[in-house]
Amino acid sequence: MSEIASGYLVAYFFWLTISFGCLGILMIQHLTGGHWGFGIRRPLESAAKTLPLMLVLFIPIIALSYDIYPWTHAEDAAHLGDKAKYYLNMPFFTGRAIGYFLLWTAMAFILSKWSLEQDKTNSVDSAIDVAQKCRNISGPGILICALTITLASFDWIMSLDPHWYSTIFGILTIGGCLLNSFAFMIIILSQIGNREGMKGYIGSKHFHDLGKLLLACVMLWGYFNLSQLLIIWSGNLPEETIWFIRRRSGGWEYVGPALIALHFAVPFFLLLSRALKKKPTILASVAGFLMVMRLVDLFWLIQPQFNGGVIAPMAVVSTIVSVGVIGAIWLGLFFKFLSGNPLLPVRDPYIQKEAIVHGNH
Repeated sequence: MSEIASGYLVAYFFWLTISFGCLGILMIQHLTGGHWGFGIRRPLESAAKTLPLMLVLFIPIIALSYDIYPWTHAEDAAHLGDKAKYYLNMPFFTGRAIGYFLLWTAMAFILSKWSLEQDKTNSVDSAIDVAQKCRNISGPGILICALTITLASFDWIMSLDPHWYSTIFGILTIGGCLLNSFAFMIIILSQIGNREGMKGYIGSKHFHDLGKLLLACVMLWGYFNLSQLLIIWSGNLPEETIWFIRRRSGGWEYVGPALIALHFAVPFFLLLSRALKKKPTILASVAGFLMVMRLVDLFWLIQPQFNGGVIAPMAVVSTIVSVGVIGAIWLGLFFKFLSGNPLLPVRDPYIQKEAIVHGNH
């Protein structure tokens, strides 16, 4: 049962990182503006609005918590300190999860609602007012999201070993969310960039910008992981080093080097190419490969806590099946949201300025 439960957790967190990461990128785009974000504004909103679905899909994790989290066992909970017992208990665990999702969902739907209202405005002043409202909520929203996803990563992944901790784990999770989300957005934009309403606005410059952001996320992922390794290595504390020791046997000793090569080195050198980043099909292929490696990375983060630290074939199968099932539901809802709205925020003051400069109407 633990193989099925852990496989579901890997798949769940994979799709959640896209929903949450797109919400974060959406708020960054509202704050910074920029040419790079307008082609993916609607896909970002559609992905962020799947967060209520992720709340529903969190129910099996609660139901299977005894098979996932050792702190739910009385014998293991007895070894926790008083503060840890207060934090790691199912009522508080469930309440925190609901609170996270309520905050994320509220911000996602408010930003989407205001963005769609902007499309219906008849004056530049009204459009500017709506854009300002989106910026006003995005500033504190980014801080709230950073705090809550950090706590969520502690709750849902780091507590798989309640005695292990990493001060950089939340930042590592945020980097993974951004990387997975940018990769997904590049794939989506490569598919819808030539549709009616997008032509004349989406070109090689957009993909070049998104490719540079994807490269930045790859570099951040490598930097955060190296930082965690150096901090734990230099501290050399038993409760911290056990996390890496567990990943040096049972087949995991091959996964770590593979991640360094395929999740960092190969994409890094490919994305250095300016020509590659301007070709949507090739860039989308690199992005798709990175999404696969994100899944492998999550598998490497989560699965060594189960099956005695050995890679179990059943866990691999469970993960693949869960990714497919959750993905089918998630993508169905995503495309439903995406198809119901204009593909571009046509009344945004910035995109109207771009249209005037380039002669688009």
